[in-house]
Formats: sequence, structure tokens, C-alpha cells
Amino acid sequence: MTAPVRTARGSEELIRAEEPVLAHNYHPLPVVVARAEGAWVEDVEGRRYLDMLAGYSALNFGHRHPALVEAAHRQLDRLTLTSRAFHNDRLAGFAERLAALTGTDMVLPMNTGAEAVESGIKVARKWAYDVKGVPADRATIVVAADNFHGRTTTIVSFSTDETARSGFGPFTPGFRIVPYNDLAALEAAVDETTAAVLIEPIQGEAGVLIPDDGYLAGVRELTRRKGCLFVADEIQSGLGRTGHTLAVEHESVVPDVVLLGKALGGGIVPVSAVVGRRDVLGVLHPGEHGSTFGGNPLAAAVGTAVVELLETGAFQRRAAELDAVLREGLAALVGRGVVGFRARGLWAGVDVDPALGSGREISERLMREGILVKDTHGSTIRLAPPLTVTAEELTGALGTLEKVLTS
Repeated sequence: MTAPVRTARGSEELIRAEEPVLAHNYHPLPVVVARAEGAWVEDVEGRRYLDMLAGYSALNFGHRHPALVEAAHRQLDRLTLTSRAFHNDRLAGFAERLAALTGTDMVLPMNTGAEAVESGIKVARKWAYDVKGVPADRATIVVAADNFHGRTTTIVSFSTDETARSGFGPFTPGFRIVPYNDLAALEAAVDETTAAVLIEPIQGEAGVLIPDDGYLAGVRELTRRKGCLFVADEIQSGLGRTGHTLAVEHESVVPDVVLLGKALGGGIVPVSAVVGRRDVLGVLHPGEHGSTFGGNPLAAAVGTAVVELLETGAFQRRAAELDAVLREGLAALVGRGVVGFRARGLWAGVDVDPALGSGREISERLMREGILVKDTHGSTIRLAPPLTVTAEELTGALGTLEKVLTS
């Protein structure tokens, strides 16, 4: 019997349909995206929205960037997966170019951001035992309060967000939490058991918190002096978002290990990586760590195309140039619904007057006006448009924010 032809379902029906069959680990805005290109998305009814979130920086190059889509199509016609049981013809080129782009020696390819963080933790611990000489099972890693590195059980063990932690214990030991942007507290926490200091150069989930000038350089100096690793989580902040390839470049800092993800997959496939010095990543030996999909040919092809876009420097320059547009627009709103903001490149945390609504409520109002953003804690919203956004689109979005806050 021929199956009956079903008419396309609308947004409200699709949202209702998710309720009984999807785990409730997200609370999305009530918009159902069906198509997208560049900085714009379209819902199932054909309404258009300017995407000012860009998949938490996974879409730095916009939706369906032609060079990335072409690279994926080409590879889909040839080879998608071998596992790391065999070599594939795309992985070496990807690793060579990513290492060159980031100024590092070696690449450990993985899939998701959380996998990159977990891998970085394992590498740091192995280095501590094999190279530094920390006694077995005694290695510690120092992290910052209000961090966001993912939601695996190990990572939530050193989160200070009770929503992420509550109900998921017992927690993994071996982590010390200090205040972010506090070098004195960091110094006090590091001792002979410390394998690494793991921090975000800018704390995204916390509201795009930017540390004081000199903090990252201070972390680099302290870790070098104390004989431990500096691991920078650039999963959100890296790959052009802040006006440099890596956010640590704002202070000319070179960490021992950098964690990458999100934009590395071009918004097409999950791609992440740990990149770093040869004497650090070289502590791994066959069988000690791996991933069936890590470094797969499709991911390597798309990741190589991403690196090619960044090698020109055009996207980094664009983010740096539009930084002024974003800052000026937000500065004009301070006292007019905005109580403060923090911005670097094309990334901003905007604190809205709580009397005007929560971050979620402001996000919903912006959605109804055709602008998609995401709230974080309290009345803070995050702006992170694709690096392909135009100055006119950015100015228009800020004008809409003004309308929402002042009407």
C-alpha cells in the first residue's frame, strides 16, 4: 500500500511533536529553522531571521559557505569514513595546515568540543606523569570558576554551574577551582602536582567575560615558571571570532596546548582538535586514546577548507573591523535599556536592565522582530553573528535591539 502523502507540518505542530519524543535537555526559542544561507535563516513558514548566534561560533563562516559545501560534496562522492584503523588521504594535509595555522607542532583530531577538552585533560595528566614526574594518580588541573568546557561527567565535575552539576555526581577528582582573572589565586593553587592550568581566554557561557589586560600573559609566565602546562580552550573564542585566529593572540601568548572545535567543522560536520607542542602531544601512544570518527576523511576535507578560509586572514580582519561597529552600537544603548556590555571582535555579552525582562524574554522579543540571539545567566544576552555579517546587517540588528528595549 502506498503511504499517504502528508502535508508539511508548521512550526507550532513541529514543536509540539518534539515534546514526547525528545529528551528535554534544551529549551530552544520557539522558531523552527528549515533553510539558511549566509547570516540568514528561514523558518518553515518562510519567515526570515538574522542569525546573531551562529551556533555558538560553530557557524563563523555563515550557513552553507560555498567553499565548505563544495568541499563536503566533493568528499561525499569519494570517501567518508575509514576509522583510524587505516590511514586516509585527507588527514595528513588537514593536520599539516591546521598546525601551521595555529603555530603548533602536532594535531590530535576529535569530533566535538567536549571531546577536545576531555582529550586535553588526558594529555595533560599523561604529560604530568611521564615528563614532569608527578606521582601516579596525583595530578591536578587548575580551572577557573564560571567556566564552560562542556557537559560530560568529568567536565561538570569542575563546573560551578549547579544546573550542569546537580544530579550527576559522584564527581571526578583532581581539579582545583580558582576565581577567573585572578593571578594571585592561581599562583596559590598551583603546586608540584599541577599538570596544567585550563582556562578560556574569554568566558563565553559566563557572559563573554574578558579578562584584564595582562592576565593571559600572566598565566603564561606563571605556568612556565611553575613547570606546568597552559591549556587554552579556544573552542568558542578561536578561529577568527575575536579578530585574531586565536584569542590568546591579543596578548601575543603561545599556550602549550590549544583546544579547538565548533567553527573547525564549518557548521557542516563536528570537528575538533587538540593542537600543541610535540613534546606534549607526543606522550600519547597507540591504544591510549582514540575515536572512531576522529580525523575521518569528510571531517578532514571540511576542516581543511575551513583552514584555507582562515589562511587568507580575511575573516580575522573582518571581525576586527566590525568590532568598532558592534561597540559603538552597544555603547549608544548604555542607559537606554543596556546597563553594560563586553565585546571583542564579533562577540559580545550584553547586560540588559533586569526591569525590562530576563535574557530569555529579551531573546523572545528579538525573535519576533526577526533577530535570533541567545540568553545566558540572568538578563544577559550573547551576540555572536557569523563573520560574514555586513556592517549594515549588524547595525540593523542593534537598531532592533534598541527598539525592543525602548518600546
